[in-house]
Amino acid sequence: MIFRLACGDVMPGCAASFENTDKSLLLEEVARHAAADHGIAEITPEMLAAVDGKIVQAPA
Repeated sequence: MIFRLACGDVMPGCAASFENTDKSLLLEEVARHAAADHGIAEITPEMLAAVDGKIVQAPA
């Protein structure tokens, strides 16, 4: 299974996208991106839910 996220689905206007076969590693990548590019130092439960709701699963 491949997990994919387009940041623009959560943060309109952002062109970054992420893909990983491990969902937890994908979320770590997204958290690093959120801190570096959007200035988000803390991922709240609400943010995590919003991100999780936009992750797409595809067969490997």
